[in-house]
Amino acid sequence: MRNVVITGGSRGIGAAMVRRFTRNGDRVFFTYLRAEQDAGALAAETGAEALRADAASGTEMAEAIRTAEEKAGPADVLICNAGLSLTKMLTDTTDEEYRRVMDTNVYGTFAAIRAVLPGMFWRRKGAIVTVSSIWGQSGASCEAVYSASKAAVIALSQAVAKEAAGSGVRVNCIAPGLIDTSMNSHLTESDREALTEEIPMGRMGTPEEVAETAFFLCSDAAGYITGQVIGVNGGWAK
Repeated sequence: MRNVVITGGSRGIGAAMVRRFTRNGDRVFFTYLRAEQDAGALAAETGAEALRADAASGTEMAEAIRTAEEKAGPADVLICNAGLSLTKMLTDTTDEEYRRVMDTNVYGTFAAIRAVLPGMFWRRKGAIVTVSSIWGQSGASCEAVYSASKAAVIALSQAVAKEAAGSGVRVNCIAPGLIDTSMNSHLTESDREALTEEIPMGRMGTPEEVAETAFFLCSDAAGYITGQVIGVNGGWAK
């Protein structure tokens, strides 16, 4: 049984990850911020433990991970999934909005990784997976700040992978494409049709497909994979 920590696990991709790892028999802790009802329902369904923490706060992220490790021991797996989107013209974006997106997506990832690394280094093993976006690879119009934050996640992941490899810790990044989650619920039917026409596989991805990728990257089968960015995008390379 592995000890698994998943940030942003109450809905969408995060919830699919919680279900996948608990189905494997792992002991799972996941963080949430506002979706208390969803978090409680998921915890009851899977047996995972929900911990409230704001990803934008390094203190709260570190405390959540400390709580998980006090209960179950050092984390074997960390999935940094907590994220915040922002669809807005750059010229209309406020300083507060910029900071909130960057703090949640980049600082939250940094703080979570920093909290688990000492235990992983000491045991000379561990797997970390971060979640970026296809827009972190190429940028998207009206999502400049979000794209920048997800690009930073990629660079952070690749840099830490090099730092940690000698200690037996692997770090990889997933860059999902268009996934059928609440984050994309604002899209109209015509928007969805237009976007899926651009995707070679002709459909949106599912949270479960992203979760399976994360599960593989944390498994022994991926033991020689580190520092990689895995696109889960149906061939929609940008």
